[in-house]
Amino acid sequence: MVESFGPVLLYDGECGFCRAVVRTLLRLDPEGRLRFAALQGRFAQAALKRLGLPTGDFDSLVFLPEATSDVYMLRTDGALAVLRQMGPGWRWLAAVAKLFPGTWRDAGYRTVARMRHRLYGRRESAAPVGGPAQANRFID
Repeated sequence: MVESFGPVLLYDGECGFCRAVVRTLLRLDPEGRLRFAALQGRFAQAALKRLGLPTGDFDSLVFLPEATSDVYMLRTDGALAVLRQMGPGWRWLAAVAKLFPGTWRDAGYRTVARMRHRLYGRRESAAPVGGPAQANRFID
């Protein structure tokens, strides 16, 4: 059984844009509330299988409010849940964004997802983003 890690963001570890977002989140969350796992890794693959989600489709982030829970959020719902973890100002921004219909938000999300590799490149491996000081923020 996997120990509890609290909230976890599953991200495409081979995506340059996704890795840049994770680096930003590491800076915005110095208390270390949020953990990260690359979708290509063992933990994320097991979580995707457990949740009945595709294990080879990396066009969406997956937010798990609790690492071992069966509750998850995709695309902008997941991104807004992550913002709510970052503090009061970010919670306010998430609340404002939530006023827009999910279909509109997700249409923008899908547009960025289609262009992300062209704009930010692709990595050959899903190695952790942070340095040694942030290694404890990453699951496998």
